Amino acid sequence: MNVLLDLAQRPIDTLDALPEVSVEQANAHLGGHPNSIAWLLWHTGRMADIQLAALTGEPEVWERFDIALPDSMGYGQTPEEARAIAVDEASLSAVRDYVRATLEAVRDYCATLSDAALDDIVDTNWTPHVSRGVRLVSIIDDAVQHLGAANHLAGVPRG
Repeated sequence: MNVLLDLAQRPIDTLDALPEVSVEQANAHLGGHPNSIAWLLWHTGRMADIQLAALTGEPEVWERFDIALPDSMGYGQTPEEARAIAVDEASLSAVRDYVRATLEAVRDYCATLSDAALDDIVDTNWTPHVSRGVRLVSIIDDAVQHLGAANHLAGVPRG
């Protein structure tokens, strides 16, 4: 269980490593790619939040935030839909706070689980069926990857 808790802390640490960025940087589409830093942050929060709510039966963290962005998770979006995810100064801060709250909720949920609970099957739509532990690792891995990409983009020189 300690390994899962350590893993669950890693996306939070990765978010903490993300430098402050301007609204222009957050909304930039380097190389014409549809996923900006704003999109990466939004997607990280929504992906983790939606899946965590499905695991816990609790309301999404999203409901506590007033962010004028879609309440979907971005899976299967067209490039145009992804490019439409944009923030202003207030929503950039709110999205970052939302991502933190969601990732902390994932970490805190992991802390409540027994080893046996990790083996519970939570999704039979896949072969093999998905256990609670596998779903949590998937959520955390996705968050680390997207936040790592956001960190990379934040460090790319503009000009």
